[in-house]
Amino acid sequence: MKGAVFDDLIARLGPGVVCAAPDLPGHASAAAQPATLSACVQALNQMLDRLAPRRPVLVGWSMGAAVAWRYCQLFGDTRLAGLVTVDMSPQIVPRAGWRHGLIGQSAQSIAATTRRFARDWPGAVEGIATTMFANRQGAPGFSRETARRVILSQDPDKMRALWADLVAMDARAAIADIQVPYLVCSGAQSRVYPASAADWIAGQAPQARRLVFDHSGHSPHLEEPDGFARAVTRFARGLAG
Repeated sequence: MKGAVFDDLIARLGPGVVCAAPDLPGHASAAAQPATLSACVQALNQMLDRLAPRRPVLVGWSMGAAVAWRYCQLFGDTRLAGLVTVDMSPQIVPRAGWRHGLIGQSAQSIAATTRRFARDWPGAVEGIATTMFANRQGAPGFSRETARRVILSQDPDKMRALWADLVAMDARAAIADIQVPYLVCSGAQSRVYPASAADWIAGQAPQARRLVFDHSGHSPHLEEPDGFARAVTRFARGLAG
């Protein structure tokens, strides 16, 4: 995806809310930057430098959650007022003793997906776009076809590199160290990650609470935009006292 996918959500947050939704390294206007989670974290750190001393609420959807966790692991959370993550697992590959990775997948099937990304990127993109939503046709204002076009607009080599970083990621140890108020969101109908992944995160972070969007899949900010906007607004206002 790219930062503009959040434009509709930002508009729903209303006046008085200042938002930034940058393209992450390797994506869209930042395509020339290294396509790694580490580069994404550095970009986030630089943005927070520019915002200081203001402390924002950081919202990370899917890979954006992985960036948030690695940022907290490397730099701590003192520059954040709060954290919101949306439908992500801190380790996406299911393993022995870890059942909270990608739904219905194994290390072997994920390796097969990686090979498919290399040989048939357009076909793989169709699958990604389809599983983003509870409804296979997409969200009311953001269809499966729109999602497919956005993904296909990216450099496939960059997307494959970021995928490899996500497959190798294990952010589980970082979660318990997140001390700021934390809203852990997921869609009840996600076809990407099980609800148990968000449950596990909420059980590890000291100030975390769970929020489930009943009519959403992997993308509740697109599928239930009004409800998601209200949830983020309530969360942020609660932090302000």
